Amino acid sequence: MVAQNILLKEEENIDEAKVSVNEHVIGTKKLYIESYGCQMNFADSEVVASILRTNGYSTTSNLEEADLVLLNTCAIRDNAEQKVRTRLSSLNKNKKTNPNLKIGVLGCMAERLKTKFLEEEKMVDLVVGPDAYRDLPNLLEEVESGHKAVNVFLSREETYADISPIRLDSNGVSAFISIMRGCDNMCSFCVVPYTRGRERSRDPHSIYNEALDLFEKGFKEVTLLGQNVDSYKWSSETEKYNFANLLEKVALISPELRVRFSTSHPKDITDEVLYTIKKYDNICNYIHLPAQSGSSRILGLMNRTYTREWYLERIHKIREILGEDCGVSHDMIVGFCTETEEDHLQTLSLMDEVVFDYGYMFFYSERPGTPAAKNLKDDVSLEDKKRRVNEIIDKQRQHSAIKNQMSIGKVFRVLIEGESKKSKADFAGRNDQSKVIVFPRKAYKKGDYVNVLVNSCTSGTLIGEIID
Repeated sequence: MVAQNILLKEEENIDEAKVSVNEHVIGTKKLYIESYGCQMNFADSEVVASILRTNGYSTTSNLEEADLVLLNTCAIRDNAEQKVRTRLSSLNKNKKTNPNLKIGVLGCMAERLKTKFLEEEKMVDLVVGPDAYRDLPNLLEEVESGHKAVNVFLSREETYADISPIRLDSNGVSAFISIMRGCDNMCSFCVVPYTRGRERSRDPHSIYNEALDLFEKGFKEVTLLGQNVDSYKWSSETEKYNFANLLEKVALISPELRVRFSTSHPKDITDEVLYTIKKYDNICNYIHLPAQSGSSRILGLMNRTYTREWYLERIHKIREILGEDCGVSHDMIVGFCTETEEDHLQTLSLMDEVVFDYGYMFFYSERPGTPAAKNLKDDVSLEDKKRRVNEIIDKQRQHSAIKNQMSIGKVFRVLIEGESKKSKADFAGRNDQSKVIVFPRKAYKKGDYVNVLVNSCTSGTLIGEIID
């Protein structure tokens, strides 16, 4: 799927790479990581950095000084894969300048293509799937001896629960915590079950300890990550946890530790989770709930296992329990196989009924190996796909502007995440609904909570001032 990341939220484009930071450790080999795709990939790169730390590596943001370059890849959209291909071509000159440079491909694209990657991209030395990162030191030894190395084994147990991630792109305020891996939802358009394997949940005590350690180090916000966090489940002989229980456990660390989560699945988000959010002020009043389509017929072809009516009932329950102020965002796939103009109009009408705060819109492109690629014809013209996705983007811009205007005159508790992108005189942070607010900095610092009165807005950003 080709992404159109609607510019209604101050976020980096989801197909842009995040680069490892300079650790400035003398006497170590230098590791340069570029991470593409979802937040899970960024969290995985932090696990990789931790594993390689014990093998004598420290991270760098300077490609020219790197001994090892790793691209942590995404396979869910063709656009993301093409960016990696282009990036590998550009790395050819680095390899020629420094013949000792080693290049590896990690993540979902590595898992999807496996050994074929080594045949297609001659400069690549190792290919490692998402469940094989513990094997990286052994694979690098193989590479150093002059061989190519591959490990794309998918595990039913691996969660990396015992590995303390190295925070690569941290503002020192917010951090990601992976709570589960894999996905059991066999959506017909999606490669994730084949590149990340079956669902398995992390020990809740290891999640709690990681969150507590972050809080004690000064972090003020954690985001619990999973392909489908609502299906989190873990049990022992004496304990049993679902996602609502886990949310509560992390929230109880401190009222000063903000808790977010992503992503929710409409078929699994429970009233118990919603009431847990309502119970704790430090669990953010925001839910990312991908719809993918407003047409029940298309949802059936996508194997989303819910209907339009089911989705709207969940939205109604969110509003009923958490109030109209709860932030809700979405994903939409436009131009899926056999989508008609009527199906498209149903998606637009769903958006009108919900009025989302913001969203991520894509037009469909076939992913090899998926049920849709095997059984359905990608028969919507590119011209229609582009027109429809632009209509959906325009609709979301209108809705985001409406929702942001509703915030004018209100006071929000904001966690300061750092300087505004446009001016060092301003700070930026997010409120409870995950909306970015920009305001003059005054005598505060990054990591402080402040009360901000919103007095204006754009379609993507709230603008205000601190109320002391």
